[in-house]
Amino acid sequence: MQICGVDDAGRGSLLGPLVIAGILIEKTKIPKLSALGVKDSKKLTAKTREKLYKKIILIVDSYYVAKISPKSIDNSVKKHGLNKLEAKYMAKVISKLNPDTSFVDSCDVNPKRFGKEISRLSNNNKIRSYHHADSRFIVVSAASIIAKVTRDKVITRLRKDHDLGSGYPSDRKTINFVKKYYKTQKIMPNFVRKSWKPAQKIIDKN
Repeated sequence: MQICGVDDAGRGSLLGPLVIAGILIEKTKIPKLSALGVKDSKKLTAKTREKLYKKIILIVDSYYVAKISPKSIDNSVKKHGLNKLEAKYMAKVISKLNPDTSFVDSCDVNPKRFGKEISRLSNNNKIRSYHHADSRFIVVSAASIIAKVTRDKVITRLRKDHDLGSGYPSDRKTINFVKKYYKTQKIMPNFVRKSWKPAQKIIDKN
């Protein structure tokens, strides 16, 4: 019995990709993830996540990561289709891994509807969609760690050239970076999500 866990990282960020990760594991091996101390990535330090990432990929049978670019996110936001975009990529991950059952973290207010959309797109009927699945199911927790570490690596690379903070709209450093960049360059960096309200405000003001 092959079980899949799927989660995202960076959905609310003003910049960088939205990362979707999935892990595939034989049901009998799931206790090995518990023994490692795997839990929702938000409850772990960056250092712990990185250590667990290396151990997780050795235990699981397979894993797959998809990155959604800011441009694709902006196009979907224009059509009010961000949830559909995420469902499409989760379906892509599940199709690649081909599990017997999948557990996904729902970004839709209606997890059942979200699960049905993924099921339709992946031709896989065994989709279990829940809110807070990353803290309820260890296979989703493992996927959340893979997604977060992957996204953090992208942000770290961007930081080599830019002083951009965490990348989230609540971070004053991030907002100041985008403001300064737009003011001097007259364009938004290609790694900024232009459809996000803080970016829109900066564009409108200038």
